[in-house]
Amino acid sequence: MNLLSVLAKKNLVSSADVASIEKEAKTSGETIESILVKKGVSVSEILAAKATQFNIPPREIGENKIPYDVLKYIPEESASHYLFVPIGIADGVLEVGIVDPDNIDALDALNFISSKVNLPFKIFLISQKDFENVLAMYKGLTGEVTSALTDLETELSTEEKKVQEELNNLESTSAEEGDVIKEDAPVTKIVATILRHAVQGGASDVHIEHVGEQVKVRFRVDGMLSTSLVLPTSVHRSAVARIKILSAMRLDERRKPQDGRFSATIGNRKIDFRVSTFPAYFGEKVVMRILDRDRGFYKIDNLGFSERALASIKNAIKKPYGMILISGPTGSGKSTTLYSMLAEVDRETKNVLSLEDPVEYNMEGVSQSQVRPEIGYTFASGLRTTLRQDPDVIMVGEIRDKETAQLAVQAALTGHLVLSTIHTNNAVGVIPRLIDMDVDPFLIAPTLQLAIAQRLVRKLCDGTGKEIPVDASVKAMMDQEFNDLPEKYKKEIPAQGHLYGLQHTEDCPSGTKGRTPVFEVLEMNKEIENVLLTNPVDTEIRKVARKNGMFTMKEDAIIKSFGRIVPFEEINTLGGLLLSADVEVDAEVDEK
Repeated sequence: MNLLSVLAKKNLVSSADVASIEKEAKTSGETIESILVKKGVSVSEILAAKATQFNIPPREIGENKIPYDVLKYIPEESASHYLFVPIGIADGVLEVGIVDPDNIDALDALNFISSKVNLPFKIFLISQKDFENVLAMYKGLTGEVTSALTDLETELSTEEKKVQEELNNLESTSAEEGDVIKEDAPVTKIVATILRHAVQGGASDVHIEHVGEQVKVRFRVDGMLSTSLVLPTSVHRSAVARIKILSAMRLDERRKPQDGRFSATIGNRKIDFRVSTFPAYFGEKVVMRILDRDRGFYKIDNLGFSERALASIKNAIKKPYGMILISGPTGSGKSTTLYSMLAEVDRETKNVLSLEDPVEYNMEGVSQSQVRPEIGYTFASGLRTTLRQDPDVIMVGEIRDKETAQLAVQAALTGHLVLSTIHTNNAVGVIPRLIDMDVDPFLIAPTLQLAIAQRLVRKLCDGTGKEIPVDASVKAMMDQEFNDLPEKYKKEIPAQGHLYGLQHTEDCPSGTKGRTPVFEVLEMNKEIENVLLTNPVDTEIRKVARKNGMFTMKEDAIIKSFGRIVPFEEINTLGGLLLSADVEVDAEVDEK
């Protein structure tokens, strides 16, 4: 039964009109639907008739806005080509509005997208007008940049030559702190628009990379990179040069990596951008880390430490000397934890200094210093200087070599509280790493107060979370995980209740929003000191740490899944890395 037959059956058109409408469609080239609208049949009536024809539920969208978190499940190019758009998420199912259900290629593409995003889909019939309205909603970032590209093409008679001329005319000074990014010239507008959308979208990093036939702009949000924009290759060098100008980098140096930074006010917020260029095969890649100075500092009580771990940390911070080390890969939130600890220090009565690379956030009451290895001002040389500044508390951005490790231990021995980071897989691995850096075990024992390891995992959206009953298989997993923990510490694990998994909702399509750290905290005591002096290997240290109730990061994630904070699916992403204390890393691992 075709559309006209359905409408005739519903008495919306007469039998006589059916033949005339079909004839008019053939002679005029107009669609049957447009002719029907001219004859007074409403779009809603046509949609309902098509729904009957195809046996697919109809959906009218009207003026309703589709959130970007829903739109991102289907790329704009696919939506435009196959005439389908994402229109919502309900009960973990991606709802898709389609114009032509007879399009087999469209259904094949939907099956592919569904498997890629790991969400089942359900199709609804929508009108052409609603389809076009939803397609226009994609145009936030893309539309602004496309407009700028159009302006740019209008100005350029020879693209590369004219773009370079334009860049040469731009001011050659970097943006001073607090400057607003201006959006006058097309290339400038493209860069400013990218940065503005990255900040507004909660991105932590922006990647701009030439991949051969196009230039990808990717945003890292909640630790995941996704392509937000595709640019023509003709604007790559000009966009990179604009960023170099802002960052006070050399425009003529494309063969070596460069680092820089600039500040800007975006939406009344002061934002710092830490910039790195990398000479790739097709052209320089640019990565910009976004540092929001107006974000403020997290109180250490709100970071997610257990009550027992939090008490140990606060007790260690109050001590007049010793060393607290935080381990984890790049982007795991170590700096945030360090700043939170510094915020607990009485900065009015104590002299607090920091050595950082770079200084990410300004903290009142702390004398913060940016190390510059290129001129010989390293963590090690800076640490020697700080010891002549009568410090009480010293924060060292990172212990990355033997000299810095030995100086930090000496500082802790001579009456200073030292806070720093170090790269290991877990808390237990901190001690062997110090020994690898030629720090004598008998010096580690009296100085190291705490070793903390952390990772960032995704958080459930507030109020969401699908209940996962603790059945036999889940209980077996937990028994295996917690089997070597003494009974008195197992009481801290929720005995009843549910774990919580991802729940996709209309307001939270991905099921998660933001990230939270998971921790393991190794507290030094006499037993561990004895192991250090007799047999300082990972396995022995771990046995004593577990005997004293140290939870692993994976166990912390399990407990937070019971608390409806971390989705159960994130527990598996931590894997065996956090369980094997006899494995260490020899270099930074980027697990943002």
